[in-house]
Amino acid sequence: MNARDGVEMTLCPDGPILVRGAAHIVTSDGRTVARNRPTVALCRCGGSAIKPFCDGTHKVNGFTSDDA
Repeated sequence: MNARDGVEMTLCPDGPILVRGAAHIVTSDGRTVARNRPTVALCRCGGSAIKPFCDGTHKVNGFTSDDA
């Protein structure tokens, strides 16, 4: 996928949201989060130490999603 293809978001069962493409990530207070990779994983469990990015904590904190 290249920037002209748009943005793709994938909900991983019991895990993060994978974001591919030219998406801008903005926090609730309006701060833009720098992206260093074309694909990033965003935390959905709330336990990540590196929010908004996933650090794998969902694997140990019992997070489950309803979209599986």
